[in-house]
This record gives sequence, structure tokens and C-alpha cells, in this order.
Amino acid sequence: MKYQLNKLLFLFPIILILTSCAGFYNSTNVGEEVQQTQEVTRISAEPFNYQNYTSILKEYVNDQGLVDYKRLKENRQQLDEFNAAIGAVTPNTYNSWRDSEKIAFLINAYNSLTLESIIDNYPTKSIRRIPGVWKIRKFDVAGEKMTLDYIEHQILRKEFNEPGIHVGLVCAAISCPPLRREVYTGELLEKQLDDQARQFLGGSQGFKIDSQNNTVYLSSIFKWFGEDFEKTYGQTENIKGLNKRETSIINYARQYVDYDAQQFLEKGGYQVKYSNYDWSLNVQS
Repeated sequence: MKYQLNKLLFLFPIILILTSCAGFYNSTNVGEEVQQTQEVTRISAEPFNYQNYTSILKEYVNDQGLVDYKRLKENRQQLDEFNAAIGAVTPNTYNSWRDSEKIAFLINAYNSLTLESIIDNYPTKSIRRIPGVWKIRKFDVAGEKMTLDYIEHQILRKEFNEPGIHVGLVCAAISCPPLRREVYTGELLEKQLDDQARQFLGGSQGFKIDSQNNTVYLSSIFKWFGEDFEKTYGQTENIKGLNKRETSIINYARQYVDYDAQQFLEKGGYQVKYSNYDWSLNVQS
């Protein structure tokens, strides 16, 4: 009995040491795992690199938002590299971004992939002459195969309540909003879309008033996607003579037009019409 007791007393410190070591080992492992998880999260949340696309916009797009497709086609390496990077983004990285970063990424992707579609088929007089350009032609975007229509209608319009996307997306036509000479970013997205709206609605392609005929003309973009403006801009009483959708569109537009136009829009009693869309290519002459 004494021998067994002595044996237990001898073994007890060893057990304590082994237990402590195991605890230290486990604690160290947990610490390493937490550190690794934090590192992965930090990396995945880093903003997308738009350096190539920034260079493209500065070099081949002018102040009117028109594109030098001929030179871009002759020097397409940066565009191809950028569009490859769009496809290389992992779903985990994409999902780690804030909504504003996702929207900015998708607008940039749509516009850049549209440039690719044009130069792949240039010279052409209109994007509409390219078979399947919106519904069939697929691109790698954040680890998935997507068409331009899918980016616009199934992601941007469905997953985000941001009607301002319609002044950011550029379908390579004269009647489209101008192609911005800088990339969209999550941090600046709201200001950039506001500025786009001012530019677009400040020109005849987006908005004009025919006071003699008491008519407001808006881009056909607002006819096609008017429902997207109702949730945010359709919560007020209808403007005199207009329905809910027209009121929503006018409520959006009047934020970005000059004072005289605002006064005209607020009083109501006019009709809203939509301008014919010019699908001619947005190419520099």
C-alpha cells in the first residue's frame, strides 16, 4: 500500500506537467487558428484592384464619355487582364464586401465586359448588331459564368435597391449615360451616381422640357426600368396629372436638374413622354 502511494505521488507531478503541456499546446493552436482566420478575413475584404481599368478609362474615353474603340482594340492587353481579374475574384471575397463595393464592382464589370464585346466585333455601328451580346455571350465574374443581362437584371436590380445603377451602366450607345472616366468605388459610389445623374439629365438624351407643348421628355431608360424607382421615390402623393411610376421617376430626376426645371416639374399638369433611343455606337469621331 505504501509502495502504491509513493508511486502515485511520483506520477502526480508528471501528469500535471503533461496536462499543462497539452493545455498550452491546445491554447497555442487556438491562437494560431484565430490569427489565421483573421488574416483570411483581412485579405478577403481588401478592395478590388482597378488600376488597369483606371488606365483604360483615362486613355480611351474622352470627356463626353465616348470611346476610341479602334485604339483600344489595337492595345487590348490591359482590358483582357482586367476582365480576367474580374473572373478570378472568389465568391468568398465578393461576399466579404459591403453592398456599395459589390454594386461598384458589378457596374465596372458590366461596362468593362461591354467594351470587350465591342472590340471583339469592331468595327460595328451598333452593339445591337452583335448576336447574343446581352443574353447569350457569357463571361467569368466572381467565379461564375454570367451574361450582361444576368449582371444587370438578376443581381444588380434584384439584390440591391439602387435605381442609380441605370445612370452608371453603359450599353455602348449614344443614348446611354456617358461612360465615366473613373472607376466606381464603394466609398464614392453615392457621389459618383449622383454626378452621373446630373450629367445624364443635364443633356437632351436624358431629359428635356417642351414648355410649349407642356411635355417632359425623359430617356427611354426610365420607361424600361421605371419600376425600380418606385420603392424609394414613389412614397409621396402623385404629382398632378401623373401616375405613381411617373411621379417616382420625376421625383428622382428633379434632384439633378436646374432650378427652373425643378419648378416646372413640381407644379405638375404636364405629360411625360420618352425619347427615341439612339443605338448608334458611342464611338469617338
